This record gives sequence, structure tokens and C-alpha cells, in this order.
Amino acid sequence: ERGPTTTGHPGTERGPTTSLSPPGCSTLPECPPCAPKDVPTPHPPLGTAGAASRALSGVPSAAPPSPLPVVLQALEAVNAQLRELYPDSEELFDIVLMTNNHAQVGVRLINSINHYDLFIERFCMTGGNSPICYLKAYHTNLYLSSDAEKVSGAIEEGIAAATIFSPSRDLEVSEKQLRVAFDGDAVLFSDESEQIVKAHGLDMFFEHEKAHENKPLAQGPLKGFLEALGKLQKKFYSKGLRLECPIRTYLVTARSAASSGARALKTLRSWGLETDEALFLAGAPKGPLLRKIRPHIFFDDQMFHVEGAQEMGAVAAHVPYGVAQKHKRPAQDKQQTPNSK
Repeated sequence: ERGPTTTGHPGTERGPTTSLSPPGCSTLPECPPCAPKDVPTPHPPLGTAGAASRALSGVPSAAPPSPLPVVLQALEAVNAQLRELYPDSEELFDIVLMTNNHAQVGVRLINSINHYDLFIERFCMTGGNSPICYLKAYHTNLYLSSDAEKVSGAIEEGIAAATIFSPSRDLEVSEKQLRVAFDGDAVLFSDESEQIVKAHGLDMFFEHEKAHENKPLAQGPLKGFLEALGKLQKKFYSKGLRLECPIRTYLVTARSAASSGARALKTLRSWGLETDEALFLAGAPKGPLLRKIRPHIFFDDQMFHVEGAQEMGAVAAHVPYGVAQKHKRPAQDKQQTPNSK
């Protein structure tokens, strides 16, 4: 059973688990298990540049940089503050590195992680097999990978997942506050409203949202991850640190506030959740707003918005869910239908 917290060891409460696949070695049909020399170059730490020039010895300088360390360092910054406030609690961000490389690559991965001051204690090296089958065993709240096929497989298994993309330019982000931005429909919420738009157009969508304003939307694939973030935020709120909380969340949606925004906010309220900021763009491009927000990661189901975020320098992640995607429902929704497979 997945939830905002997971159990790592008997009697030990742990926080949300993020499972990661390093880029460049995660597509099994096209990229066989890599020899140690093929481990990709990590992305530089926050505030630094020139990943290729700082490649570790023996790592090809042409290897594409990964955006993941930027996210990981922000998670560790939150963990550091949680440890100060709750020294006896293990309810922290828990990160698992998953790769289809063989175990012999482990030493090199450890050296790379230590070089860039990343804190990852748990590895899953599957020796050529897909790591997807291990995600539930790790109680994964979020799976990030550069492999779209594996991400779709995780979504199909009912696990929050996204394909992560490197930004096209550098964008300085906070080193003390984790900022996570979410699209609404087909990310936090189901694709119910997008189905109306696709089938009947915007006018019918506006009528539908007005008629169903007080009916909460069904949950989308990343609702559980927002819930996990909210649970950690409340640990800071209980210490009187709401304004100084090192986690900040954003709803960045193409919905219009006047015509369809109320249902989105009421849905979050019905779940007992909230975002720190809600931006209703009424169809305007999201990139310029994301450049102002400077999130560590932005989730959207539309590649148009992912590419716009990339152009502005934001780390963007595509969520392959909804009417426009191959996988329209996560596994937990399918289980509600008796005849579904």
C-alpha cells in the first residue's frame, strides 16, 4: 500500500520515496547494460556550470548532463532542516537510485555521487532487467527517468512517474527552498475535463465545469506526491515555520480562474490539500511564469508546456497520462472496473 509515508525497516517511519533512473543507460532495447566506462556525467551542483568540463576521469565528456542532481540537492537541503527540527525522526525524503546496469558499476556510481555531494544510500542495480517491477517494493511515491517507456510502465502500474528533461539554458534556483510546480488536469487531477475539451470543444468544457463546480475531480497520477510534500510541510508549520518552510508548491494551469478555476481549488480542498500558489493562465504560455517561479522541477502532461519550460531554463518532467497519451488510466483506477485487466 502506497501512501505519503513508507516503511523502510520494521518500526521505522520513513518519508516519501523518490526512485531515479540515471539518463543514458535506461532504455533496455537500445542501450544494453553499460560497462563502467559508460556511466553518464552527473549534472553540476546548484550554482555551478560546465558539466562536460568537469567530467570524472574515464567518463566521456560528450555524455549528456542529467538534471537530477539539481532536484536531489534541494531534497537534501529539506532533509537537513528536518533533521535539525526532528533529530529522532526518519520521516525524510528517501532517494533510491535505480539502474539496469550490473552491480560492478556500483563503485563508480558511488564515487560520482560522493564527488557531487549527493546523499543517496539505496541503489537498485538490476543487471539488465527493467527496474519497474521493484518500484512498489520500494514504496515509491515518485519515479523519475529519462526513459519514456519505463515511465509509462510505472504510470500503468499506478506509480507516480515522469520523464525528466534537461533545460535548454541555465536558471539559478534556490539552494534553501525546494520548489515544485504542477499542472492541474491529467497531473494532479484526472483527465476528465480534458476529455470534454477533446470531444466537444472549449464552450462545452466551460459549461461542464460550471455545472460540476462542486463535484471534486478524480485524482491524477501525481496527487499522492503532492500529498507527501504537504505532509512534510506540516512538520514545519507545527514549529511555527509556515513562512520559512523550505518546501513551496505551485499549481500552474492553463485553466481560467473565472470560468474553471473554482473546481480545481475546491477539488484540492476536498482532498485536504493545498498549493502555496495557484496560477491560472487562461491558455497563456507557462514558460515566462516558470522563469519567475524558478522551480526545481515542473510537471506537465503536454510536451508543448514541457518544451516551453525547458526554453526558460526550468527542469521539466512529462507525465504520460490522460486522453492525449497512450496510457489513459493508472492501475489503481483500472482496478475499480471489475472487468478491466
